[in-house]
Order: sequence, then structure tokens, then C-alpha cells
Amino acid sequence: MCSEFPSKFGIPRQSGLVPSLRARIVFEPEFRNAEALRGIEAFSHLWLIWDFSEAHQERWSPTVRPPRLGGNRRMGVFATRSPFRPNPIGLSCVELIEVDLNPKNPTLLVGGADLMDGTPIYDIKPYLLTTDCHPEATKGFTQEHEDYQLDVEIPDSIAKKLKPEKMKKLREVLAQDPRPAYHHDEDRIYGFPFDGYEVSFSVSERTVLVKAIKRSYKATRTKC
Repeated sequence: MCSEFPSKFGIPRQSGLVPSLRARIVFEPEFRNAEALRGIEAFSHLWLIWDFSEAHQERWSPTVRPPRLGGNRRMGVFATRSPFRPNPIGLSCVELIEVDLNPKNPTLLVGGADLMDGTPIYDIKPYLLTTDCHPEATKGFTQEHEDYQLDVEIPDSIAKKLKPEKMKKLREVLAQDPRPAYHHDEDRIYGFPFDGYEVSFSVSERTVLVKAIKRSYKATRTKC
């Protein structure tokens, strides 16, 4: 996976929260066969099964602290999407934007991914509207915070450093509040790398205040 996030911090907590994000699925040499993608262009969305590669641990806990509950309430690990699981396997639904059938290096461009650059993907499956969508499904404890978003303020002098398309993505990422849920220090400055830039910000009540956007020269782990 080649994405705009070279580190975990800042990545949306679920797929689809920031539809404008783009990521490219790059296949390992033994799977670079365009025939394996025959027919995939007919589907609008895909399921990605992947590895929480930055969350491996020797022991697992039967309960975890979901971020949206403030990090204080515990829930059963199988009732959450926490990365800290007995088997660190992730599941994301993404939009299929483009299929490149280059016979030497086929790739897939997807939208709304919640994966870090370099994330190993185990499998790709088509999303089926008739069986995968359940409008009657209940949302459990996530119902309490499903509309949670922050306002984002970026001074014009800082905003002009990014192209409008990239700025739109960054605003949507920041509105999701990338901080750990138990952090409430308004004086603290947070930062994360995003698509070749280092972004610094603070949060006052329900508003993100961007302090700086600087070009980063850190190399990404994946060659897109």
C-alpha cells in the first residue's frame, strides 16, 4: 500500500471517513499479474484485508479502550475495531478509483483508505451491495460519537503552501481529530507527516488551529 501517511498519527480511524484521500495498491513481484485483476473494474468498491503491521504485540487483552469513548471505558476487543487484537488483521472498505493493468506492474488507485504507507495487504475482495450493505444494522456504542467532528482554522499564509486539492484532504483529516482521545491539553502542539509535509496543530475546545505546514524530506517506505 502506498498512501499519504508515512506514520500512524493522523490516519482516519476508519475507512471512508475522508473519501478524498487516495492510496495506491502496489503488488509484490509474485502477484504482479494483470490477469488477477480481470473484471475488477466493474466494481465501485473493494474490501481490503490487511495487517496492523505497527500494532504487533506478544500478548493480547480481552478488553480495549476505544478512542471515541475517551480512552477511559473498556469494551471487549471483538466488539471494537481496535488494532490490538489476538490476530492483528484489519478490514477496510474503499472506493475503486482507477485500475492500471500495466502487465509489468498493475496497480489499483483507491479512495477513502485508512492505511499507513507500506501496510501489507493480504487480500482484496469486491464489495457487494446486495449482501455487504445492511441499512437496518445497529451501531452499538459508536452511535454516541458518529457525528463527532472539529472545526478547522488554517491562516491564509499557511494554507497557501498547499494546493487546494491537498488542502481539502488535510482539512478533512484534521476535522476527524487525530489526537489520542484522552488528550485535552489546549497548549500542546501536535504534529504528523502528511503527503510530504509536516503539519503542526493545537486544539482549543472543538477547533483545530493549524500552526505550521512545512515541507518534509523524509522518504516514504513505498515506491508508488
